[in-house]
Amino acid sequence: MRRAKMAAAGGLGAAGRLWVPLLVLALAHVAVALTEQYPALSLLKQDLPQQHRGLAGGCASAGEWAEQYSAECDSSFLHFQESDCDLRSSSSCESVLSLNTEKILSQAKSLAEQKRFPFATDNDNTNEELAIAYVLIGNGLYDEAIRQFSTMLQEEPELVSAIYGRGIAYGKKGLHDMKNAELALFELSRVITLEPDHPEVYEQRAEILSPLGRISEALSDLTRAIQLQPSARLYRHRGTLYFISEDYATAHEDFQHSLELNKNQPIAMLYKGLTFFHRGLLKEAIESFKEALKQKADFIDAYKSLGQAYRELGNFDAATESFQKALLLNQNHVQTLQLKGMMLYHHGSLDEALKNFKRCLQLEPYNEVCQYMKGLSHVAMGQFYEGIKAQTKVMLNDPLPGQKASPEYLKVKYLREYSRYLHAHLDTPLTEYNTDTDLPGNFKDHWAKNLPFLIENYEEQPGLQPHIKDVLFQNFESYRTDVQELICVADHLGSMMQYETPGFLPNKRIHRAMGLATLEVMQAVQRTWANSKVRMNGKTRLMQWRDMFDIAVKWRRIADPDQPVLWLDQMPARSLSRGFNNHINLIRGQVINMRYLEYFEKILHFIKDRILVYHSANNPKGLMEVREALEKVHKVEDLLPIMKFNSKTRDGFTVNTKVPSLKDQGKEYDGFTITITGDKVGNILFSVETQTTEERTQLYHAEIDALYKDLTAKGKILILSAELGEADAVCNLILSLVYYFYNLMPLSRGSSVIAYSVIMGALMASGKEVSGKIPKGKLVDFEAMTAPGSEAFSKIARSWMNLKSISPSYKSLPSVSETFPTLRTMIEVLNTDSSHCLKKTVVVV
Repeated sequence: MRRAKMAAAGGLGAAGRLWVPLLVLALAHVAVALTEQYPALSLLKQDLPQQHRGLAGGCASAGEWAEQYSAECDSSFLHFQESDCDLRSSSSCESVLSLNTEKILSQAKSLAEQKRFPFATDNDNTNEELAIAYVLIGNGLYDEAIRQFSTMLQEEPELVSAIYGRGIAYGKKGLHDMKNAELALFELSRVITLEPDHPEVYEQRAEILSPLGRISEALSDLTRAIQLQPSARLYRHRGTLYFISEDYATAHEDFQHSLELNKNQPIAMLYKGLTFFHRGLLKEAIESFKEALKQKADFIDAYKSLGQAYRELGNFDAATESFQKALLLNQNHVQTLQLKGMMLYHHGSLDEALKNFKRCLQLEPYNEVCQYMKGLSHVAMGQFYEGIKAQTKVMLNDPLPGQKASPEYLKVKYLREYSRYLHAHLDTPLTEYNTDTDLPGNFKDHWAKNLPFLIENYEEQPGLQPHIKDVLFQNFESYRTDVQELICVADHLGSMMQYETPGFLPNKRIHRAMGLATLEVMQAVQRTWANSKVRMNGKTRLMQWRDMFDIAVKWRRIADPDQPVLWLDQMPARSLSRGFNNHINLIRGQVINMRYLEYFEKILHFIKDRILVYHSANNPKGLMEVREALEKVHKVEDLLPIMKFNSKTRDGFTVNTKVPSLKDQGKEYDGFTITITGDKVGNILFSVETQTTEERTQLYHAEIDALYKDLTAKGKILILSAELGEADAVCNLILSLVYYFYNLMPLSRGSSVIAYSVIMGALMASGKEVSGKIPKGKLVDFEAMTAPGSEAFSKIARSWMNLKSISPSYKSLPSVSETFPTLRTMIEVLNTDSSHCLKKTVVVV
């Protein structure tokens, strides 16, 4: 036998002397510590879905894990169980990186004597040979280690430690080569056959399987390992895989089990928080992130995740503070710069956002998100040359064959074409052109549907014209005093439209744009009621209801050019005949859309009523059973078992709402469709959508036309009469008209805030001012969509609007359309800082 030939020499066998040159060679390599940690999170860093990487920031480095889990000896590839586990303080745990070869040899000897490697034998000489091979692995000399293990296995084919070590070495060589992965799995499976009761081998095999996408097999191995010997590490490892699989509830359970076994685990606490975050449970997520920071005060990823959670909650100040703390720890943390920049953009702080994107690109020049957002920020501020230059860089980043294109790559050509269009029209009076008719039909159709830019016979917009200069910064003080007052009033009015609901970050740029829209609607409606005509799309005529909404549309468009705010009935006839779907997921799998949580119960009651109506008509014998089952339904998930009562609804069902007509009593229009589907595991899809077809649009337009005609007639009477009854009737007509607009959902984006600015502006034209805020948790569009009729919606809206007589000061404000007649002037005023408006006007944010 090989062992009998071994001889002692300087404390190591002959094989030790034989391998000394290789150990010397190791010093020239960039190697890793013998006790290198290799956790699943580190291994799977590149395999996390984009949305997880964006928030979780990939995962901890090996060093972070070693520091945080040293009490548990958190190694996996080199899983030395028989140690005191204090890898950082023990001299026997020092790194093999040393300029002293004798010291390296001494460490290998120490490793063998303490049997600090997997499946050590009872034979000292064999252990010395195994220790050398494990030292080689620790130094990154995987091929040499494999040869050493293979030599031993030629003489002793079932030497478990050598099989295991060779499997580790194959895995460490790199799983990008499938041959390495297959050999690693083969060796580890052999170990399991020979030694089926060792949890670390199952865990090791799971770490090979998971990056290969074989998640279910990896989960099975980890479950077996937990059955054999539960540990905080194993629960955390399995929780991570459930997290990647988007099974957040099960992942949460595993992270919780892990923390019960070892409470001092900042990363496990972070991921527990992320399971809350991805289910929309933002407050619970915040608590977990804070707990992680108690355990590790300099935990950048926890600060970054905390910032993102606050951003989703709509708390700008708290989010800013958290992102800032992350950057104080590491000013070059790219993901924090990216997330902070995006938050600032959506807060309307474009200058500040741009600084973050530029810094992000200095550190990571090929970051598509930062490149796209840099281009978008420039264009939104009217800096088209820089904006299009940045957009072109994103366009050049073609995805590789088989690689999925990024969202930024899919959007950037639309943005570039729209940017060129905007630049060409910077100085054209807004009354002389129409974006909806100017842009090609197929372009609008693809843009609104977020489809890849594959448009047949598309003719690009002309390039930037040198004689049209970019928008220059306009100082607030350079405006006339009455225009300054106009801007400050607009800021205040816009803030009244802010939703106090998770998911809605206050956006001061949108506030100003929609405040100006409100004032322009007020002025246009007053002129109409006084028999004046308006200039629209190159024509002078009496204002129609669409013109009223178009005022708000133009402001919403220019406030954020990233979003296609387009009239759906202006799309190509072919696409309109198929219908446009405005789709909102309320629950998808385990992800709850917190924006609409307030309406779950209301929709649930409606569904239960419709189920009873359905069964009374189609299943009268089973009606009693269904009724009893429905009494136990308290949340949407409880509806899944009821599906089995009817073969047609077993896999899911849809329920349609109806919108009663005011014009034709007794007639109803299609509202929105509620869909519920579920699988055996209990994952559900709970969604609502409105389908805008040509026929449905015509029915709603006829309703709105009739209401607008009535509104115009009563508005004219109101101007001549101060009777309270007339004002009340006008108010109800305004709210009824917008009720049908909300249920029609005629725009590709922005319908909610556009309609509310029309409500506020038209009410101001009638002499009434909205002084009340939209209640916490309430969404105006959903109030309209879930109301049983226009009267009910009017009553609800008026309950919070707290209408009062308009201040006479509004009459002295200059004309919005005359003050800002072009895109250039609109962008200038949206860019202008007016922080001292707070001293003049009480702005509710």
